[in-house]
Amino acid sequence: MKNKKIKVPGKFSRREFLLSTTLASAGLVSFGCKKNNFFGPEKEASGNENNYLPDIAGMTVKGTVQCNGVGVPGVVVSDGVLVTTTDARGIYYLPSSKTKGFVFISVPGRYEVATVNTILPVFYQAFKAEPSVVETMNFTLTKADNDKHVVLAIGDMHLANRNNDISQFQKGFLPDAGETISRYRQLGYKVYGLTLGDMTWDSYWYTNQYSFAQYLSVMKNINIPVFHTMGNHDNNPYVAADWAAEADFRASLGPTYYSFNLGKVHYIVLDNVEYVNNGGAEGKVGERNYNKVIAADQIAWLKKDLATITDKNTPVILAMHIHLNSNPSASETASLNLTNAADLIDCFSGFSNVNVLTGHTHICYAYENSSSLMEHNSGAVCATWWWTGKNGYAGNQVCKDGAPGGYAIWKFNNTDYQWLYKAIGYDESYQFRAYDLNQVHITAADYAPAATDALLYSYAGAYATKNTGNEILVNVWGYDKRWKVELFENGTTPLAVTRVKEKDPLHIISYEALRLNAGATPTADFCTTASAHLFKARASGTASPVLIKVTDRFGNVYTEMMTRPKALTVYMK
Repeated sequence: MKNKKIKVPGKFSRREFLLSTTLASAGLVSFGCKKNNFFGPEKEASGNENNYLPDIAGMTVKGTVQCNGVGVPGVVVSDGVLVTTTDARGIYYLPSSKTKGFVFISVPGRYEVATVNTILPVFYQAFKAEPSVVETMNFTLTKADNDKHVVLAIGDMHLANRNNDISQFQKGFLPDAGETISRYRQLGYKVYGLTLGDMTWDSYWYTNQYSFAQYLSVMKNINIPVFHTMGNHDNNPYVAADWAAEADFRASLGPTYYSFNLGKVHYIVLDNVEYVNNGGAEGKVGERNYNKVIAADQIAWLKKDLATITDKNTPVILAMHIHLNSNPSASETASLNLTNAADLIDCFSGFSNVNVLTGHTHICYAYENSSSLMEHNSGAVCATWWWTGKNGYAGNQVCKDGAPGGYAIWKFNNTDYQWLYKAIGYDESYQFRAYDLNQVHITAADYAPAATDALLYSYAGAYATKNTGNEILVNVWGYDKRWKVELFENGTTPLAVTRVKEKDPLHIISYEALRLNAGATPTADFCTTASAHLFKARASGTASPVLIKVTDRFGNVYTEMMTRPKALTVYMK
């Protein structure tokens, strides 16, 4: 096909015009004056006028980003490899090899995009033609005052149509999140969702016929824009290759890594799961094994994305599924967990305000890698894979570290922000649980009558022996080193408090004991995990009341006057 002759307005020759557009696409010049505006002096870039966008040699993708028919300048556009920005007229060009499947924009602050299925933001478009064919990809924005916004960080839903999970999700998480969304909207916040991976469960994609379509059919009821993160269980278990195993995710939810902006905050989503899945083949679920690494092409893209941020004090939120750091010790030490974690951290050199949101572990912890970068590993919506709330079990939602099943709430007002972990079914003020260890004696007779003490012993650990030390144990799931935990006997006498890394007794009686009681062996990955957000103090008496006062880093105070003795039950708060 012959190229159409292009009439170039103004006094520029065709050669000069094409050179100027090439330089503009490279970010070296921009179309800002009418003299070189190829839409003509009275026209703006709009979807109806994309025929006026000429092809440029080597540029395989072109388009505009508009709001109300007017081009939006400075919008970051990427194909997952290259990163460019729109010029003064909202125009971009990319010499894309189309290897990553999409062109996507980093939605700018104070704008939104349309959603599909009530929750999926349309910030991306899939390539439809071969790499040599030029494609036009236009994007439309709407203005949104989201300097004041809330993000619900939603980790590890593991929906699979088992363990009454759909019912638990619909009766627990959805109404709780709905109340949270309504409350913050009334306070003037725009509200968004950000998953932290494992929305589905690869083991049950085929046996239970439950994958992304079914997930979206229930998740859409949250009715807010939700950005998605790739988890290890969101891969096709029949496919033994990372890129191909992600195909269903891409087809249903979009790119596996990208960025966007809400108000004055820059968000980045990465895929740090390299799915291996030894033995996987059509009709056969593989081992579902994986590597914990961020691929080199993502690191290269991340550097380019971050280079578009000129103010290094901009708050940056990085979301990925697998945790950056190991579960910390009581002395606040941890090791890096990803193969190339150091390379990732180096990408943020010079940035002063980076928070990393992760899931995967089904426990809560916070760890500061430096004064400028902090990880927040969030508890799971499904808690212990929906086991503790399953019909006939404990009737609660408890994660492996004793934290309630829940999600994180991040509140932003311009560049000021706070966060907290929200327990499903409880008020935001529910930030700890306290135990009277004199009453924590885990026996088969009390908690697993169909089992034996011999079977229960290895799971109960220290709690298999009766405690007479008048100790109080406090589990503060949102704790970080800037929190303060205080205990006062009789409400006034301060007690010495020691941070410990131990197991939570409620989880033991809610999962291990009840699995044994059902004649099953507890799954090792689901068993209680020792965590360092627990604290001990010793009272002088067996029945004296103890005031527990917990102050978070933002100055919010949470209290309980513990009346002793306080029994250990699956329903305790």
